[in-house]
Amino acid sequence: MITQLIFLCLAAFVAGAVNSVAGGGTLLTFPALIWILGPSAAAAVSANATSTVALFPGSLAAIWGYRREMVGLGRWLVPLMVPSVIGSIVGTWLVVTQPATTFQEMVPWLILIASALFLLQPAITKWTGIGRPHAQPSKPIMAGIVAFQFLIAVYGGYFGAGIGILMLSSLALMGLGDIHQMNALKSLLASTINGMSVIMFVIHGRVNWGYGIPMILAGIAGGFVGASVSRKLDRNLVRWIVILIGFGLATYYFTRVYLPSQVTSN
Repeated sequence: MITQLIFLCLAAFVAGAVNSVAGGGTLLTFPALIWILGPSAAAAVSANATSTVALFPGSLAAIWGYRREMVGLGRWLVPLMVPSVIGSIVGTWLVVTQPATTFQEMVPWLILIASALFLLQPAITKWTGIGRPHAQPSKPIMAGIVAFQFLIAVYGGYFGAGIGILMLSSLALMGLGDIHQMNALKSLLASTINGMSVIMFVIHGRVNWGYGIPMILAGIAGGFVGASVSRKLDRNLVRWIVILIGFGLATYYFTRVYLPSQVTSN
């Protein structure tokens, strides 16, 4: 038990540090929890819930860190917060109400999507012009951004790894030219999405608190350490480490989830 707890706290610590530098911490805590909780479908749902709870305080810390950049963003809050709340509730509701085997079968695809998002991040940044100011969006484009934010929130409520990349891509279309303001708004929206997921997971009793509480503390510590040394780290190197881990895990879970059924059917 102590060895397992140390392992999970180490995973949460590293995930908190990685999130503060490049993102992708879920790709560390989620598989670590599955490894400890077991291969069952119910364990996968519990691992998802516990991972979300463990990393949530780190997103709140990011909001505090960007508090000065929040000035002037008020006009975007309601149009983007509402779909974030509704979408997150929908996504998390799907996790806790649908058969656990459905989520288990989705795990390889979710990890693959998250890994692909991190791999394509530079191309997405270049394509959307993140950090470059441009004209304010028209009403149809703004409606599309709101709809896209809803879909991001559904995915975020269901799993969540990589939502930051998706949101930055969307926010780039809104005319924001200050990358720090974009990160501030992204952090607020991500915290909203994750916060609603936490509430839903707690209400439905899916969180393993015996592991969750120590992981929360470890994640916070990792976030502080990561933030303090981030200027000395190569963000691109950290990103590639997360990508390699993600694709490796996706391959492993595809084999574990789908290969046995194929063998049985033959």
